[in-house]
Amino acid sequence: MVDVADKVAYFQAITGLEDSDLCTEILAAHGWDLELAISNYTSPNSIPPEEIPIVQTPSTAGVAGGRSSSSSSSGSEFPESSVRVPGQPGLAWKIITLPISVISGSLGLISGAIGLGLWAAGGVLSYSLGVVGLGHGRNGDSSSSTTPLVSVSAAASEAMEFVAGFERDYGLRRPNFVSEGFMDALQRSRNEFKLLFVYLHSPDHQDTPLFCERTLCSEVLVAFVNENFVSWGGSIRASEGFKMSNSLKASRFPFCAVRVLEESAPVLVTARLDAEERRSNIRLREEQDAAYRAALEADQARERQRKEEQERLEREAAEAERKRKEEEEARERAAREAEEKAAALARIRQEKALSLGAEPEKGPNVTQVLVRFPTGERKERRFDSTATIQTVYDYVDSLGCLEVENYSLVSNFPRMVYGPEKLALSLKEAGLHPQASLFVEPNS
Repeated sequence: MVDVADKVAYFQAITGLEDSDLCTEILAAHGWDLELAISNYTSPNSIPPEEIPIVQTPSTAGVAGGRSSSSSSSGSEFPESSVRVPGQPGLAWKIITLPISVISGSLGLISGAIGLGLWAAGGVLSYSLGVVGLGHGRNGDSSSSTTPLVSVSAAASEAMEFVAGFERDYGLRRPNFVSEGFMDALQRSRNEFKLLFVYLHSPDHQDTPLFCERTLCSEVLVAFVNENFVSWGGSIRASEGFKMSNSLKASRFPFCAVRVLEESAPVLVTARLDAEERRSNIRLREEQDAAYRAALEADQARERQRKEEQERLEREAAEAERKRKEEEEARERAAREAEEKAAALARIRQEKALSLGAEPEKGPNVTQVLVRFPTGERKERRFDSTATIQTVYDYVDSLGCLEVENYSLVSNFPRMVYGPEKLALSLKEAGLHPQASLFVEPNS
């Protein structure tokens, strides 16, 4: 059983009244029938709340009263509830101007809306009443359960059954009825910025087949509806279709509910432009973010490249410095080695010169030796005939006239090479006494 506070809160949301006491009085005056109270309050000819007679119900105070409605066997008419005040059809006209309009924030306030506005507002009312447990069932009895009249899955199942049955009876050329419930269709129309076209199907009505075949499924109408509307259809034999027929006060069939396109087009265009502007702003921000990221990545890449280039130059400079130091050390080492070698040679020459002793005077035991160098320079000295060939080599070395260290002393006629095997022979034994002429021949 629905709480009284919920009815009062819902009545305040629909009517915009802030005085909860006044809302309680109005609901009590209508026997706590929420739909009847809203209908009378929002009707252009509604009487002030204080002039509405209090309806006493046998049920406990605070419990929603019931009202019955029934469909005729032919489906042609749906009589009004016996407790409604006659001549007051302005419920949906008032409700559509309220902020809770379900078409969208921009479409819900169009005062010139007809048809679809009536249906949408009534549908929201019935759906909302179903949520709080006040919706009416197929037989018009008030339900005390808090379970909604039609669950989402059940509504979608009914929509799919209707589409399949309609195609089976009238073919595939038809409005593109969505295979989903009423509230989902409303959400789709809002997302697509289109109006909603509603068709309530009464299979028992005698005009229904002809209307469907020649009008609803005509090529021109189908193309127009599919281009400009989101279409939803339902059979009044199904619970949601029956609920919508009550919400729209459909009394004759076939029944279609639409909003005048010319009146709603500016709002739709504005909504589309707003949405496109938002998408453009989002794209612009994304492009700006992408450009910023690209610029940042480019800066980071340049910074990495600069660091890599700097590191490369530092490595090359370090390598060059290392090579320079190695070359300098090599030159210093070579110079030091050359100096050491020169000093060693000079020391050896000096030692060999000292080992020669004084040059002997001419005599029968003295040998005159002439030495010719590759440069053409000639050196001559006297040796004791007992001096060895090694002594002559020591003499040549002491002169320092050769740049090579490996050489041989050679005689011309006859040619004789005085190599290492003859170094121990005396000049007399080598046949060089009393005089000899020797050439310095570098060894290859």
